[in-house]
Amino acid sequence: MWAGNAWRAALSEVPCGRSAQSVLAQLRGILEREPEGIHRAGTWKSERVITSRQEPHIHVDGVSGGINLCANNYLGLSSHPEVIQAAGLSSVRFIRGTQSIHKNLEAKIARFHQREDAILYPSCCDANTGLFEALLTPEDAVLSDELNYASIIHSICLCKAHKYHYRHLDVADLEAKLQEAQKHWLCLVATDGAFSMDGDIVPPQICHLASRYGALVFVDECHATGFLGLTVQGTDELLGVMGQVTIISSTLGKALRGASGGYTTGPGPLPYLFSNSLPPAVGCASKALDLLMESNTIVQSMAAKTQWFCSMIEAAGFTVSGASHPIHPVMLGDAQLTSHERHLCHWIQLPVVSKGKAQIWVQISALHSEEDIDCHVEAIVEVGRLYRALP
Repeated sequence: MWAGNAWRAALSEVPCGRSAQSVLAQLRGILEREPEGIHRAGTWKSERVITSRQEPHIHVDGVSGGINLCANNYLGLSSHPEVIQAAGLSSVRFIRGTQSIHKNLEAKIARFHQREDAILYPSCCDANTGLFEALLTPEDAVLSDELNYASIIHSICLCKAHKYHYRHLDVADLEAKLQEAQKHWLCLVATDGAFSMDGDIVPPQICHLASRYGALVFVDECHATGFLGLTVQGTDELLGVMGQVTIISSTLGKALRGASGGYTTGPGPLPYLFSNSLPPAVGCASKALDLLMESNTIVQSMAAKTQWFCSMIEAAGFTVSGASHPIHPVMLGDAQLTSHERHLCHWIQLPVVSKGKAQIWVQISALHSEEDIDCHVEAIVEVGRLYRALP
């Protein structure tokens, strides 16, 4: 983000007629100054290189002993032996790259979500881009939650439909926007199922409103597929609105860990803009779905450990955001701190979240033990007292 601002600043400071070399020289100076300011503000983020496998205890920058609490590895499948063994091969889909393993996985995804069709993409970001641009025309309208994930927002910007934004989870504001959008031919309500920053869940009334006004519903399930709902199909199952969600997009790289790629699933045939073939991990995703459809033991373990963390951290005096979801940010107001040296989790502050909403972003995995969770709570309490973040 700061690099993009630097580009715009450099171009605005260079008079017309200056050469490209002058612009680049100006840019170089700004790029050198910008990080210094970010460091002074205490908002610089450094990469922490994991030098071991994606497990609950990892090596970071060659140092052992860290507890991994921000991996998106909800069910611990990144190191499951059956998932690792199932890796396959792939190529470019339109150039002899559509293999039976791809078609089998698409059929399995559609069956898992109880839909008619599914299309694989290299990522869920690509899936969202391919969907909106292929589905919506200048005669249509898309209505988007203001806190939707960036890939949804960017994908909507690329399509030619009219854009409406409603306040976060505000069904009254959505209804007003739906009334305004009735002049368009097709209306599509687009929302995350589970919002990844705070772990809150979309209300079912959104589907009820869409049905009342003749709109379709699109839900991004990246932080829901595989662990929300009775049979872990996602938020539509959790909320009892499966028949009212038209199209779903999701990822193979979070709960279905060890895999990469994304997909859309819905009524067939789905619109198809373009998709490269998935890499070898396509077989891992297929095996991960098999494991989830065979048993809910892993999901139950994750849910129990999530509840254990919430009870412990709230008993310590912290406010925790989130609903029925493994993402539970620990809210710290305006406190300024960095990640604890023993634990790998995200400290999130301005500009990612608004002022007064600083948080330690925690995500519980089925791989964590109660001892891991207790140790992490102790570390948060230690840091909270040090920076006077506890009430």
